[in-house]
Amino acid sequence: MDPCPFVRILIGDLTLKFPSVSKPSFSTVHPSSSPCFCKIKLTNFPFQFSAVPLVLPSSAGAQPVPNSRAHSLNACFNLSKPQIEALASKKSSLSISIYTGRRGATCGLNSSKLLGRVTVPLAELAAAETRPVLYQNGWIGIGGKKNGSGQSQFFLSVRAEPDPRFVFKFDGEPECSPQVFQVQGNVKQPVFTCKFGFRNASDMQSRSMSEQGTPRNWLVPFMGSNQKEQSAKERKGWSLTIHDLSGSPVAAASMVTPFVASPGSQRVSRSNPGAWLILRPEDGTWKPWGRLEAWLERGGSDTVGYKFELLSTILANSTVSASNGGKFTIDLTSSLTPVNSPHSSFDFGSGSGSSRPGSGSGSDFGFGLIPQLLQRGFVMSSTVEGIGKCSKPEVEVGVQHVTCTEDAAAYVALAAAMDLSMDACRPFSQKLRKELRQ
Repeated sequence: MDPCPFVRILIGDLTLKFPSVSKPSFSTVHPSSSPCFCKIKLTNFPFQFSAVPLVLPSSAGAQPVPNSRAHSLNACFNLSKPQIEALASKKSSLSISIYTGRRGATCGLNSSKLLGRVTVPLAELAAAETRPVLYQNGWIGIGGKKNGSGQSQFFLSVRAEPDPRFVFKFDGEPECSPQVFQVQGNVKQPVFTCKFGFRNASDMQSRSMSEQGTPRNWLVPFMGSNQKEQSAKERKGWSLTIHDLSGSPVAAASMVTPFVASPGSQRVSRSNPGAWLILRPEDGTWKPWGRLEAWLERGGSDTVGYKFELLSTILANSTVSASNGGKFTIDLTSSLTPVNSPHSSFDFGSGSGSSRPGSGSGSDFGFGLIPQLLQRGFVMSSTVEGIGKCSKPEVEVGVQHVTCTEDAAAYVALAAAMDLSMDACRPFSQKLRKELRQ
């Protein structure tokens, strides 16, 4: 099935230059000595904020060019097909308000001052589904008098570019062993099945996969006598395996570090987080691919923190609301440099992208995925519901990061692990649902 069209609006290279001051005033502070920031607004999207660096006025009167280091990215908006159509129908624009001073209030007073606003019309958004569209790349005068005197100069670059993604949707909560569908518009087709269970983390790592064609009974929950009763302040042994439609395991998530309440509390702390290994099949056994850690932030914070590492490289380190949920995201976009995104289709249902069924070997994926991840760009995101709420994760994966079924399955397993971590981080004074209790 073809990937879904997405468009990214990238805003970057923000720079501010104030006019020269021939006679400095000693009664006020010149703006160039104060920090500056901007508020960026796109219709129906939350505000985004960014610091704005300053450049000194040019004595020769020539316009300075922002320094030639990597083209900095200051904000990014991700648009799905319905959002693209909605914005295109309204002839929307991007609004940027530039302020001097610091964000927020100091001693109850607003410490920032509006310098000016810039509006960038966003025409031809639909065209950006197939090719980059440049909307602005240069200096704009803001503030000052109507005749242009006393104006500050604001540099910005705004572009839209295609960012097609494969979209997957769980048809139930991960702990209920649901199917996973690939979605394209109003069409969906099953591509994976999930199997949730309880087992020893060491058991997952030590036991090899069954030979092709034999029953994979290692998926049966481990029921050792020492695991029949779970500690009141410990959640351990959770495991979820992703299968393709032929029944071959193509990815797994295994809880390798229990989620344990810190001493004297009912919470999983950052100093002792729970952890998952995301596993991929290789040569008949499981090989670690990534590691996800999760915890509850300190104090009475209503926030779940997480960190995802790939071969000791941190790709995501952020938080999500424990009560309202949010999105788990891996996005390596750090500049306006375009990333090549192949517009290919892929048949996940047939597993035709593997070098051989269930093997996970070959140079076209597995650990060969690392160079692709280091190319910058959107990698994946998944929806996360708040603790105790019904959750059916929706997963988006950038097409440049999928070369086979196992690639997509690894991200689906990661999304499931993040979803399950929300329950694992629930305060131990609260009872888990029956599917999560041994």
